[in-house]
Amino acid sequence: MKAMIFAAGMGTRLKPFTDKHPKALAVVNNKTLLQRNIEYLQQFGIYNVIINVHHFSNQIINALEENKGWGSDVLISNETDEVLETGGGLKKAAWYFKNENDFVVMNADVLTDMHLNEMIHQHQQKKCLATLAVSDRISSRSFLFNANNELCGWQNAQTNEQKIVRASETFIPKAFSGIHVINTSIFSLIQQERKFSMVDIYLSLASKYNIVSFNHSGSKFIDVGKPENIIKAESLFI
Repeated sequence: MKAMIFAAGMGTRLKPFTDKHPKALAVVNNKTLLQRNIEYLQQFGIYNVIINVHHFSNQIINALEENKGWGSDVLISNETDEVLETGGGLKKAAWYFKNENDFVVMNADVLTDMHLNEMIHQHQQKKCLATLAVSDRISSRSFLFNANNELCGWQNAQTNEQKIVRASETFIPKAFSGIHVINTSIFSLIQQERKFSMVDIYLSLASKYNIVSFNHSGSKFIDVGKPENIIKAESLFI
């Protein structure tokens, strides 16, 4: 199986570090986030990775070259001219997954010890278009699922904005962890062009296709998007 790591973002929440560096090269206990996530994927037999880059892209490319991909075969999807967000970035890299059935996508700024193999197994058993890693933690923005763990919508708890795309008697909010397992058939369904998010894709397809959650509550997880979370991450990931 192949994977994609999203590393093109500006990392504005991680300032002042990202004034001079890409967020993927933030360091937690002497290892960059990028190295940690490449090694995380290796634990589950994934050694073929594509990484999209934009903000200080040369630093990421140099780090990969100097460290020989930390043991993985890594390719670059260059978004130097225009950052395409997560959805646009995935669409640009579609060629990389041409001969695959399923693949993994993850954000560069998350760390976890979640059992990715269990998530992949669930995804393949249920023959899903996409499976989204979620947990029960508090988050200002959440995906909404029904009792069958099927994606029904999205909400912003701070603004009370909701987008409902599938009817349900109840909507269960779950915090998205930035990790996906996706079937390659999704590429033929994406109608959006250029700059758009994965949220846009999922909400446009959820009413007709099987997009479900994988709850990894109980595993270690942290979004290292803020400076104070670097310290928290260092207590969780040695």
